[in-house]
Amino acid sequence: MNKIKVLIVDDSAFMRKVITSLLEEDGRFNVVGTARNGEEALKKAVLLNPHVMTLDVEMPVMNGLEMLKELMKIKPTPVVMLSSTTFEGANNTFLAMEYGAVDFVAKPSGAISLDIDKVKDELLTKLYIASKANLPFNSKESIKDKPVKSSMVRGDRKPLKKVVCIGTSTGGPRALQEVLTKLPATIPVPILIVQHMPAGFTSSLAARLDRLAAISVKEARDDQKLEPGCAYIAPGGYHLTVKESKEGLITVLDQSLPVKGHRPSVDTLFQSLADCPNYEKVAVVLTGMGADGTEGVIHMKSKGQTIAIAESEETAIIYGMPKSIIATRLVDEIQPLHYVANRILHYVQK
Repeated sequence: MNKIKVLIVDDSAFMRKVITSLLEEDGRFNVVGTARNGEEALKKAVLLNPHVMTLDVEMPVMNGLEMLKELMKIKPTPVVMLSSTTFEGANNTFLAMEYGAVDFVAKPSGAISLDIDKVKDELLTKLYIASKANLPFNSKESIKDKPVKSSMVRGDRKPLKKVVCIGTSTGGPRALQEVLTKLPATIPVPILIVQHMPAGFTSSLAARLDRLAAISVKEARDDQKLEPGCAYIAPGGYHLTVKESKEGLITVLDQSLPVKGHRPSVDTLFQSLADCPNYEKVAVVLTGMGADGTEGVIHMKSKGQTIAIAESEETAIIYGMPKSIIATRLVDEIQPLHYVANRILHYVQK
């Protein structure tokens, strides 16, 4: 088996040594080099041709964000950030993903985490997934801006209300930015979002997207009435579901057991929406590893009044989740990321 070549970039000699040890204990990885700063990392990326990199943000000479922008220009390479859970750290993480990082792992205890082994399994999994990522991300020139025609036969009955739900995982923050920033503030429906992400980051993600988008973007709270023109992101560590009331759809948050390893779970959200008969749903599955969302789409489709849209392989950073729902043959449209917002609007403005 060909091992995955990894370049480790961190200004801490301790962190470089510990991460190297963690990876070399796993037979899938080969640490081909380390770098102390962004400038050194760029040179080694070209020289050593790694399949994937770990990257810290705070470094001398050239920091991680500056290095990442240059890397994506000269040698696009999958990158997993090692991130602080501070407010500034979370903001830097989302900037990094905007610049091209595939995913991140939250350090357990600050810049130099003596207990980095606590996130060993997460780090190994995310590096493995990232090594398979679809790069470069922007391939608009090779994709025709032409919608795939919906195969769904729609009846004459029109529900009174509509709602959009989006599920995503690895690569999701960047994908969500692409979609949400193309939606007008006047969009006449609420949007519910499950992004696989740990507690402490979803509030920063919501705040960042709220600044960039015309619509309002919030981290969802419990017992909250959904409003049109607003997107609600499930908080890390909580399942997000909805219930119908006389006033409309109301959010329900809970910390019941993870579903197939996920909390929040896309399946859990989608299945709760399936049980809202007075709403037409537009269910969207974007980039991500695994199959979360597939059972939810099956359940929604069995109840009717659902349009399902999957991100196409051309633009998905990780094609697992979209591929899984496409395999059900229940998907109405398969679209490149930059066309998803247009298709959402097509259905909710009917």
